[in-house]
Amino acid sequence: MKPRSPYPMRLRISVGILFSLCLFLLSACNVVPPPQGDYTRFFLLSAPPLPQGAVAAAPHGLRLGLHSVDLAEYLRSRSIAVRQGANELSLDDYNRWGEPLDAGIARVLRINLAAAPNVGSVLAQPFPLDGDRDYDIAVTVLHCEGVRSGGGRGAAHFSAIAEITSGGPNPKVIAHLNYSAPDSKWDGRDYAELAAGLSGAVSGLAHEIAAALPAAPRQ
Repeated sequence: MKPRSPYPMRLRISVGILFSLCLFLLSACNVVPPPQGDYTRFFLLSAPPLPQGAVAAAPHGLRLGLHSVDLAEYLRSRSIAVRQGANELSLDDYNRWGEPLDAGIARVLRINLAAAPNVGSVLAQPFPLDGDRDYDIAVTVLHCEGVRSGGGRGAAHFSAIAEITSGGPNPKVIAHLNYSAPDSKWDGRDYAELAAGLSGAVSGLAHEIAAALPAAPRQ
């Protein structure tokens, strides 16, 4: 009897190995890692609600123009800024502002100013061509962040410069304010508490601006 060639046996073994390898690769391709949850939280600055029965704006009050708020460069991120010590800054990607910070500050300022008893209206930049204004307000925010000081202690820190100028084509400076809000307590972890503390600080700035306005428009 003629001896059987070993090649068919080797061929069958090679085909079997190749088939097993293909099955392994196919099964590996079907292993998809489970989706990871999005743990990002978003926060907004808020204005305090008007007291019951309060008038939102004085019908014959001052007409104000609020320029776009200018921010210190490190505050332009959507991430909430937190200081640790004098020179260390962290920007938390999982705790973010729900809107640009300058827009949020301007919104809270506008709501608070419009509710002041000596204010009739507040226009936001860009100003309409037919919107006469008695005074313009420009705000530069220097600090608007949390501060961690260790031991679970912290604070909401806010400071800004506000300038009030007369309206019209030749504006003159009426008042210049350097405002630093009293630091409100923050536990260093609760970002909703931090946003509430900074909201109160922005509202405090609006009250300072309203108090510095002249009693009547300059002629």
